[in-house]
Amino acid sequence: MSDQTSESALSETTLDSAAVFDGKLLHVRRDTVRLPNGHNTVREYIRHPGAALIVPKLDDGRLILERQFRYPNRTVFIEFPAGKLDPGEAPLVTAQRELREETGYEAVRWRTLGKIHPLPAYSDETIYLFAAEGLTLRETRHDDDEFLELITMTPAEIAAAIARGDITDAKTLCAFSLWLAGVGDQ
Repeated sequence: MSDQTSESALSETTLDSAAVFDGKLLHVRRDTVRLPNGHNTVREYIRHPGAALIVPKLDDGRLILERQFRYPNRTVFIEFPAGKLDPGEAPLVTAQRELREETGYEAVRWRTLGKIHPLPAYSDETIYLFAAEGLTLRETRHDDDEFLELITMTPAEIAAAIARGDITDAKTLCAFSLWLAGVGDQ
């Protein structure tokens, strides 16, 4: 058996697609697909517009995070600033907008850390990850339905919070790991 299976040998072909639910943010689909072995099956998944996340670094080395209540889990999470892409908006533009809206900061330097697919088994969401430096405080402009508390932490404090289980948000964990590793364009 080859270590490299061709993509076509793993791909599924859409035979039929139907909307199950169309919400304000999420859209649920149910597709009938043909598997590589010729059998048919059903795939249910969530369509998501995508998002951008920012690792904002202050001049003193501390990183800006947010404490925000997340309704599905009924708890407050510690996360890096992030937000969804608007239709036709480039991920970097989203990151710049979200940094300004959520934290009040603008950045001079941006670095692309990459992208992640947080739930590929049942969502098409892509989250684009960026690092921002050279921050200047302007003013925050939170959305009317957005309530959050800004906090700052050193990288060591973030690592300790992760080790304690205080930071469990997957996109934040991935972005912090990539940022620590110095991944991305310089």
